[in-house]
Parts: sequence; C-alpha cells; structure tokens
Amino acid sequence: MVRNYFNYFTEIEERFQRRRGSGLLLSTLDWALIESWREAGIPLEAALRGIDAAFDQYDARRKRARMQRINGLAWCAQTVLQAAMEMNEAAVGSASRADEAEAPAAESGFERERVAAHLTTAAAALDDAKEVSVVAAETCRATAERLRALAAEVMAARAEQGKKIDLESLERSLTVLEEKLFAALTAAAPEELLVGLKEHAARELAPFRSRMGAVQLRQVERQFTQKQLLAHYNLPRLSLFYMSQQ
Repeated sequence: MVRNYFNYFTEIEERFQRRRGSGLLLSTLDWALIESWREAGIPLEAALRGIDAAFDQYDARRKRARMQRINGLAWCAQTVLQAAMEMNEAAVGSASRADEAEAPAAESGFERERVAAHLTTAAAALDDAKEVSVVAAETCRATAERLRALAAEVMAARAEQGKKIDLESLERSLTVLEEKLFAALTAAAPEELLVGLKEHAARELAPFRSRMGAVQLRQVERQFTQKQLLAHYNLPRLSLFYMSQQ
C-alpha cells in the first residue's frame, strides 16, 4: 500500500544502521537494492528479518575469525530472500489481513500541499533540463506539463469535503512517467555514457554477486543505472518516496 511507502525504505535503512552500529549512509546501490525488493513484492517484515539474520550470522562468525565489516545492504540480500520465501510458505492456505490491521487513520506524511509541492518542484527541474537531446527534452517538457496537471488535480480535490488523494493511482501515474522518461533518456544518451554507467554498476555489484541471484542482479543493475542516468542529467525522481520530508 502507498500509505506504507515511506516506511518500507526508512525502516530498512534504520534497521541496517542500528544493526551495524553506526549512521552509515546508504549508497546508491543500497537504494537500488531496496527498490528491487519493493518491486519484487518482498514484505517489509521479510526484509527486516533478513537484515537481522545476516547480522546474526556475521556476529557469530566474527567471534571465530577476523572479518571485514558489513558496509553495504547487499550483504543481506540472500537472507532477505530466504526470509521472504519462508514467510510465503508460512502464509500458504491462510488469508493475510495485515494491510487492514496496519491501516492508519489518516494518510500522515501525504498531505495534499506537500504532494503538490513535490510535483511542481519536479516539473520545474524538468523544465530546466540541460544537455539532453531534442527528443529527451520534449519528453521532459511533456512530463513537466503532466506533473503540473496532477498537482492541480491534487489541490482541486481539497474543495470536495472529506475527499482523500488517491495515492496509489497517483503513484502508478508517476511510475509510468518515470519509465517513459528513462526510456527517452536511454534512447538518446551517447553510447559511451551508457557503457560507462553499466561498467560502474558492474564494479559496484562485483563484491556481492555471490549473494544475489541472476534475476535480482539484473533488477539492481537496472535500478542503479537509471538512478545514475538521472543524476548525470540532474533530473529528479518522481516517485512519492522522494518527496521532501521538510
């Protein structure tokens, strides 16, 4: 559910930092891995259990031998997938009512003014896109226009007493817009830029290849490359997760 969207990322980050015992900031690779878990439908509880299991195993082994400190979330990839499989097996034959139990009384953190501000800020950044091709620039402009229209819809709904923002529908629209933007940027980007981004992703993933399956590796590499491509052109992420917390 979108209402738990922030929690998925922030609780994983907080659990990893707490178990590691420091405020180590997550890397771009770490965020890409979390996105791949979310897209694969791995429950938050499974991710947290997997992180705990990875650190429990590490602590037990560290007592017997000197070991490199865990410096990335990818160390937990195998145990997270194992926890997800175990939860799935345990849930067979039973209907889960977790979403109903966790539903909050209000969509706290998703106030319409903040959502609209996120959309208009992203639109302004797309209007200022530099060094993109003509085709990609047209996509940026069209995306910016659509974001402003969505922001207007969000604010217009305020006039209807008691009407809440349809966050899930909005997030789906933002996901589609992001995918179209990625596609336009990728199609127009120079070959050497894309090759460089893939090589960068390969170097970052190299230490963790034994801890992730082929499908997960492809998902993380795609997420990582997309993030780096947007960063190269100084373009924003559209998803509600990237909405400012201020």
